[in-house]
Formats: sequence, structure tokens, C-alpha cells
Amino acid sequence: MKTNHEIDYEIHGEEMQLVEIELDPNETAIAEAGAFMYMDEGIEMETIFGDGSEQKSGFLGKILGAGKRLLTGESLFMTAFTHTGYGKARVAFASPYPGKIIPMDLSEMGGKLICQKDSFLCAAKGVSVGIEFQRKIGTGLFGGEGFIMQKLEGDGMAFCHAGGHVMKRKLKQGEMLRVDTGCIVAYTQEIDYDIQFVGGIKNTFFGGEGVFFATLRGPGDVWLQTLPISRLASRILSFGTGPRKEEGSILGGLGNLFDGDGR
Repeated sequence: MKTNHEIDYEIHGEEMQLVEIELDPNETAIAEAGAFMYMDEGIEMETIFGDGSEQKSGFLGKILGAGKRLLTGESLFMTAFTHTGYGKARVAFASPYPGKIIPMDLSEMGGKLICQKDSFLCAAKGVSVGIEFQRKIGTGLFGGEGFIMQKLEGDGMAFCHAGGHVMKRKLKQGEMLRVDTGCIVAYTQEIDYDIQFVGGIKNTFFGGEGVFFATLRGPGDVWLQTLPISRLASRILSFGTGPRKEEGSILGGLGNLFDGDGR
């Protein structure tokens, strides 16, 4: 028997998606602050400390759970949306940047999923949103953002968001995949995660990629994204603050006068 609330859902859109969750009376969905889009009449919104999971019993448990969320860059608080009326009502949550929303049924994943710290969007009440430390010393020293990840535990539905296109890989026993650390969205708990040095002085200094790979070894499922938000942000920042490249223009800087950038 499931301990988490059982919710129905529908995902809408292509590049900027939203997930619409259908709640029966007394059912609740939880979400990160800022994910809310709209809700039907009869749904009450409440800010809660931590994630509202029954797995964190007592005030001390809630304090520890909320404190761990700070380490992943999230707020101490989450928002709970409870249907207090009759019939069915819907609440929707939107993706924060172009990409895909991935539905994850934790009951089919052994009750636990590990994901990047900024990928969680919303879930059924009862799903615990915690923190996962990578225990290997190499991962801790060189893993960067991949060292501290989120873990979703429970037997309900959870929804993650990824940038660009999402690809799911099923790794067989002993099969290894080397991935840019920012491209990992989530993986099942059986996956062995580690960090590997790229190697070669030319690769290290002139390769244009990271110095380290994430290595994922099966068995298990892995979800990958083509556009990590960190990569998108760095490109936008470099375009906005660096010198403009006049991509093939024979006018050079003079061309800026004709397109309105005459500073």
C-alpha cells in the first residue's frame, strides 16, 4: 500500500512545459517556491517548513531536513497545495527555463531517486526531498556541483525539470558511461557514480571541456540533459558582457551603427 498521496497529472507544452496535477479531496502536492502557475478554486496554498514529508517526524527532524536543503541551494520552505473542496481540482507548475518535465514514479525505482540539486520541480505529498552526499573522495574533491545532489524518497510521483532535450539511458551490469557533470539530471540508486580525470595535457588546457568526467556505471537508469542551466547562463553572460563578434561582417564595428548598437 502506498504511503504517499496518489495524484493524476498531465504535461502540456513543448519547449516551456507545465505539469497539471489533478487532486482529489484532501490530496496534496508540494512544490519548490516559484514553480506555481495556477490552481482551481478549492485548493488551499500553505507555506511549510521543509518538504512536509511524514518521514521527518518531530521538530528536530524538520529542522535537520530543512537545513540540508540549504546545502543544495534551495529554500528552507516549500509550498503545499491541498484540495479542500469537493470533486476534482487542478494545480499547475511551470518549468523555469526551456526544457522538459520528467515524471518519476518512485514506486518503480525502489523508492529512491538521485537528481541534480536544481532539477526537482514538484511531487505528491509524502515524497521526501533530501540531500545525497557522494562518498568517494575523488568525487568530493573534484566533483563540483555533482558532489552534493538531491535525493527523492517515497512511493509517489515526483517531477524533475531538465534543460533542452532529455535522454534516458538504461545501463547494463558493469556498463559505464562518461558524462559532463552538468548534463546529469537524475539516476536510480543502483548506479555507481564517480569522477574521472580527463587526462592529457592538451585536453586539460585546450580541450574547452571540463577537466573531469562523471562516470556512471550500471545497472540502472540515467537521465541526461542537452542544455544544463549553468552552460546556458555562462553563454548568455559572455554574450552580454564580452566584446561582440562581428561574425563575417565586412563592416566590423561600423555595423553596430546600423543595427541600433551605436555605443
